[in-house]
Amino acid sequence: MKSIIITGGAGFIGSHVVRLFVNKYPEYRIINVDKLTYAGNLANLKDIEDKPNYCFVKADICDFDAIYALMQEEHVDGVIHLAAESHVDRSIKDPFTFARTNVMGTLSMLQAAKLYWESLPEKYEGKRFYHISTDEVYGALRLDHPEELFTETTKYQPHSPYSASKASSDHFVRAFHDTYGMPTIVTNCSNNYGPYQFPEKLIPLFINNIRHRKPLPVYGKGENVRDWLFVEDHARAIDLIFHKGKVAETYNIGGFNEWKNIDIIKVVINTVDRLLGRKEGEDLDLITFVTDRAGHDLRYAIDSRKLKTELGWEPSLQFEEGIERTVRWYLENQEWMDNITSGEYEKYYESMYANR
Repeated sequence: MKSIIITGGAGFIGSHVVRLFVNKYPEYRIINVDKLTYAGNLANLKDIEDKPNYCFVKADICDFDAIYALMQEEHVDGVIHLAAESHVDRSIKDPFTFARTNVMGTLSMLQAAKLYWESLPEKYEGKRFYHISTDEVYGALRLDHPEELFTETTKYQPHSPYSASKASSDHFVRAFHDTYGMPTIVTNCSNNYGPYQFPEKLIPLFINNIRHRKPLPVYGKGENVRDWLFVEDHARAIDLIFHKGKVAETYNIGGFNEWKNIDIIKVVINTVDRLLGRKEGEDLDLITFVTDRAGHDLRYAIDSRKLKTELGWEPSLQFEEGIERTVRWYLENQEWMDNITSGEYEKYYESMYANR
């Protein structure tokens, strides 16, 4: 039985990856390591929490001693490292937290894996450290050059404390391969959307605000462009790359699906209004333009052709279908959303683990 740690498995993308691996690979032992910060929610995994091949460990990835002990206790064969602080606005207000979690936390995971694997007779044979990163490390693309895309060789030019911290962690992962021979892989993905996303991010935030007819704050004129990827497609890519990707390679994962923020907001409004039985477009007047974010990158766009050519992956959903599924999920899971926005889920898990 392979034993795999998935960090940040109670978060948005992580919970989808954990669910996929637990259900698809009953012969694997999946250890979900999560600190349960504000964005981690075990309610995201209610449907698989009793599976015999699933285990949750509440731990901070920056706690090297705890992570190293876990590596030894669980005889870990692989790491899929998703745990990260990821909200740009929060990074602007508190860069130290992002440096701690994203840089030092990644270094802690790397060093723990290195020391444990090097202690084994087979050392790195059959082992893998897979680090999930972001397209934001590449900086920004120009709006007037739509043919330009981020490739795996695009120069790093991070513009926010968040992207700078992720760029640094990427470099540490590659350095551990180059220095120690650790079998590492890095992927850089575009904006994810779908069920279980914490409602500080654009799509779930706006779905909830439309439901309650609250203002929809749009930075600048809403002209910033993002490439959107349905989270279940991202989880499929992670599965494929973990098993079939080449060691020391980088793979970009994107949806080939660019939208201006203002256009995606209008699609969300129309979809929510229709599904709530309102007149389509009735809530367009909720859009409120606000002062642009500091250092706001104009455009991100991922070139995923390497992943398609080498491993055969491509997105399964068109954006309109993905948005329809996403909006329906949030509207049908109001208890989940209400517990998140009220903070009740944090109180519940604080009490659950208070005496452990």
